[in-house]
Amino acid sequence: MSDTTTMDSAHSALSAELPAPSVATLVVVWSAEEPWRVGECLVPAAGPAGDLFLFGRGEPKDDDEHPRVMLRRMRAGRVDEAAQLADAHVSRAQLLLRSTSRGLEITNVGKRALLVDGRTVTEALVLPGQLVEIKRQLVFLCTRRTAAIAALREPHASLIPAFGEADDYGTVGESPAAWALRDEIAFVAKRDEHVLLRGGSGAGKELAAIAIHALSARRDHRMVSRNAATFPSGLVDAELFGSAANYPNAGMPERPGLIGEADRSTLFLDEIGELPVGLDAHLLRVLDEAGDYQRLGESRRRTADIRLIAATNRPLERLKFDLVARFSIRVMLPSLNDRREDVPLMAHHFLRVIADEDDTVAQRFFSQPAKTGGARRQPRVTKELMSALVTHAYATDARELRALLWRAITTSTGDAIELTDGVREMLGAPSSSDEKSPSAPPKITREILVAALASHDGKREEVWRELGLTSRHVLKRLLKKFGINDAGEPGSPPVDD
Repeated sequence: MSDTTTMDSAHSALSAELPAPSVATLVVVWSAEEPWRVGECLVPAAGPAGDLFLFGRGEPKDDDEHPRVMLRRMRAGRVDEAAQLADAHVSRAQLLLRSTSRGLEITNVGKRALLVDGRTVTEALVLPGQLVEIKRQLVFLCTRRTAAIAALREPHASLIPAFGEADDYGTVGESPAAWALRDEIAFVAKRDEHVLLRGGSGAGKELAAIAIHALSARRDHRMVSRNAATFPSGLVDAELFGSAANYPNAGMPERPGLIGEADRSTLFLDEIGELPVGLDAHLLRVLDEAGDYQRLGESRRRTADIRLIAATNRPLERLKFDLVARFSIRVMLPSLNDRREDVPLMAHHFLRVIADEDDTVAQRFFSQPAKTGGARRQPRVTKELMSALVTHAYATDARELRALLWRAITTSTGDAIELTDGVREMLGAPSSSDEKSPSAPPKITREILVAALASHDGKREEVWRELGLTSRHVLKRLLKKFGINDAGEPGSPPVDD
């Protein structure tokens, strides 16, 4: 082998070890016409730095002034071109995009207005964390991503769901953070070591524990789970290690304890930081290779072959050092605040779960499959609500998101799930009556409705969007309320589409 070849190989190996540079990326978080697009990305950095890229409806054509950037579906180990944008309300040439070291320079060249964080602009430098809206049609979240997501080191079909769906263990997300978590779960599952899961309340630690056990060599035995905070005071030893028959009182049955139940399987202890001081020493013996423990009321020692998966939301320094040291594998679960682009996908997932159990919710707030571009029905969620959910600072992650969605469901008055005053209160945002936003739609009067119908030749699709209504169904109810037809003529019932 020549010196040149050797140097080239070394350079290639070194390059492979270096982290790929991240670029500003727009991720779809809401779409009026094509809600299945949530999670798709625009990465306008395929050419030399400083290149301009065009985004809009339809496919590239020879007469495009600039290279066209298309929506993509970025997944672990692959990048797929998404279906061409077909929304007729978006211009063929809508946005010009230029990637910079700070963010994205965006210029609006289409007919529909461009908004950044709710403000109408012609051009702007968009930074990660900001929302970009093609007025009432598409909302993007600006984030930073590499051009591709690394492939799973130990791929498993159960961890690779259909795009935007939950995997077999309940994890939802297409962000790099979500795929990195799946990758770590798959890798950790094959290593029969004790695992400490860390993350905030509601981050999904139990889901991760279930996935690790299901993908491990212990999966044929039932995982034993318990929240350490629920152990009755004074009975922790008995709950954890078990007790002999007739102990402490005659007639008491034998109790195997959680350790005994989990022999040859996995024991998941949530909130392990809540274990009483002093019990750690007993637990440490079990965590050693011998798996040594003793039931209350017994003189003989037992052994159990267990894998312990523990979870905590406490800082490591607040846990007993000897206990932490027994966990050779530690997994940190990302917060929703670290993967905001997954919030809409999680919201859609939670709403589908609710709708599967509640036909009233399904009938009222979901579109039929024929109108969604896919086999699954899509929830109707207003852009105001989704934008608020994406930008909210979460304290309890998935639990908080579910609570917000339930509040929205119970307080929405139309056929779309809305940003109601009840939701605003939970978000700590001002109520709609307190807001002074110049972009807020005016109260719809009969005169406004007649004028809008006349200006759009009675085309309902244009009218309800122009008036800022949540859907065509709201417009239909207004037409009926005022007793006018699509042409704005009084005294006639509205014409059905």
